[in-house]
Amino acid sequence: MRIVIAEDDTLLREGLGLVLGGEGFEVAASVDRPDALLAAVEEHRPDIAVVDVRMPPTHTDEGIKAAVEARRLRPGLAVLVLSAYVEQSFATDLLADGADRIGYLLKERVGRVDAFVEALRRIADGGTAIDPEVVAQLFAQSRQDDPLERLTPREREVLSVMAEGLGNGAIAERLFITENAVHKHIRNIFMKLDLAPDDHTDRRVAAVLRYLERA
Repeated sequence: MRIVIAEDDTLLREGLGLVLGGEGFEVAASVDRPDALLAAVEEHRPDIAVVDVRMPPTHTDEGIKAAVEARRLRPGLAVLVLSAYVEQSFATDLLADGADRIGYLLKERVGRVDAFVEALRRIADGGTAIDPEVVAQLFAQSRQDDPLERLTPREREVLSVMAEGLGNGAIAERLFITENAVHKHIRNIFMKLDLAPDDHTDRRVAAVLRYLERA
């Protein structure tokens, strides 16, 4: 699986390359600027891009903008964005066109190699990996008139874990409940968020995006 890394911190960039190479990934390019990321995406046609949110020249949102542009240049590119802090608006920008093959993790998670590699493989397989802390803060900032207020505490827990990209079996294990209970809670979530069955819409993604958009 071919990867490009865009990170302006030399130590972290080199460390990521060593970790990913050791886990069997092919690191095609390792760069420190958003324009170099886009050039690497066009040249190497990677499967995954690992991108820092804040990059030169202004260290604000260059990484997010480059990630969005990289997915435009290479449709289907999996993107895992790394951030030192929870930055909700950046998460919603990245997810604006859908959550498939998208990850948003805090940099502190990179030290947990197994979890980091699992998140990479999940998004490469078409899934989503959103940091639990991002999910928690998004919930905390939801407005009182938001449809999410209709959810019970347990339904919020289920949606929170679902937003991390976990399937029903993994949600059941995380929350120590049965898969049947997870199915029931998810049905209730769809109903309370007014998400009717639709051949053109993934209701799981729509439920996650619903509260991301409200944050």
